[in-house]
Parts: sequence; C-alpha cells; structure tokens
Amino acid sequence: MEEIIEEKKMKILCLHGFRTSGNFLKKQLSKWDPSIFANSEMDFPDGIFAAKGKSDIEGIFPPPYFEWFQYNEDFTEYENLEECITYLCEYITSKGPFDGLLGFSQGATLSGLLLGYMEQGEILKEHPPMKLFVSISGAKFRDPNICNIAYKDMMKVKSVHFIGEKDWLKLPSQELTTDFENPIIIRHPQGHTVPRIDEAAVETLKSWTREVALSSNESCVGGGPNEACKHVNIENGVEQGKKLEKPNEVEIQKAQE
Repeated sequence: MEEIIEEKKMKILCLHGFRTSGNFLKKQLSKWDPSIFANSEMDFPDGIFAAKGKSDIEGIFPPPYFEWFQYNEDFTEYENLEECITYLCEYITSKGPFDGLLGFSQGATLSGLLLGYMEQGEILKEHPPMKLFVSISGAKFRDPNICNIAYKDMMKVKSVHFIGEKDWLKLPSQELTTDFENPIIIRHPQGHTVPRIDEAAVETLKSWTREVALSSNESCVGGGPNEACKHVNIENGVEQGKKLEKPNEVEIQKAQE
C-alpha cells in the first residue's frame, strides 16, 4: 500500500508597492490564475509607515496607503530603512517561518535586500533559508554600503522576475536578475504594474511553485547550478519565444493560448 503524504502549504510573505497597501497587492494578484499559488498561504501586511504623500492609486483603490521606507529621487539615500528591516525581521520571526517572498516595486526591491542580507548571515540567522522569490518590477538598492553586503554573492533562492517592456524600472529589474542563480524571467508588454499573464506563463509558474513546494533541495526548474534559466515573453496574450543574447537564457517555444 502506497504511503499518502499530505502536502504542506508554503507560506509566502507578500510586500506591496510604494504608497499602496497589502489589500491592494492582494487585488493586483487576483488577476492571476488562483491555481498558481494553490499550494501557498499568502500573507499581505501593510507597510510600517503611513503614506507621506500622494498615492498613485488614489481614486482607484480606497485608502489607507502605506510605504516601507522613504528615498531620494536618485534612490541613493534612504530614510527609515533600518527601522523597516527590523520590523520585517520581527514580523517574519513572529508570524513565520516563511517559505518565500513576493513583492511589487518597493516591496520587491525590499524583498531582494532581505534575501541578500539573509544570504550573508546579517539578519534572521535562526530562520530557515527562503525557498522562493517572486519579483514584480523589483530593483537593487544603489548605496554602495548596502550593495557590498546584500549583493556580494549570487543568491541561491529560486526566483521569478517579471519585467515590463514599458516599465520605468525595466533596466533595474533586469539588473536584479543577475544576482540570482538560474532565474526565470517573464517579460510582458505592459508598464509598472502586476501584469495579466497568459496560459503559457501560468503553466510555467504552476510548475515552478509546485516544484519548490515538493523539494527545496533541487536547483532551478530544468537542472543544476550551471543550467540555463527560463525566459518567457508575454505579448498580446500569447507567449512569444525569443532568442536571447545571454548564454544563460534559453528560448521557450510558442504556446497556444
């Protein structure tokens, strides 16, 4: 008689964008097929600070709005970042353990920083390693004092990165992918948003989350540490295969919607 093993749900901490809210990120993700995270418990906290200025979603989604930290125009100087990191470490410790992080914009950028600090043993030393990271319009911090620690080594956590063709953070989002081993890159034709995704991308994400849930010991989807990452284009609702210049990215064949 075969032994039946009950699959434990993964717990994912989801960090919203600048001057929005946990509830707004939940709404943004509701446009995705719910089967993608069917094996996950999603936690959507609000930022530690009330929005200190106008929100881009005023008139679209009701307040209150929050931010995780403040920054200058060049994104080289930050206010209350240390307080934010301390708060999130306490949240992760008290509400976790968590299996992964998901973030949009400021939330994705912050998530990448937390993962980098964890990799270097700077924070959450008693917390199990994160298994996954979903970055939507994420970027890297630019302060050298932060970069020299957080991005010192390649991060081993399995990651998916959404990059918008019209996103003002397109290039920074691409740069962020270079700090992760074997990332899956999903490109879409939209701007700075959580995009709608086609059937091919849904299947890619379902397979990815399923694999991470079943085993945290294997390398990224497709093979070991030297395997190429996967790269998906979403355009007009149909996945487009595209030959990429980077040797560590491979073409995914076209799929019907």
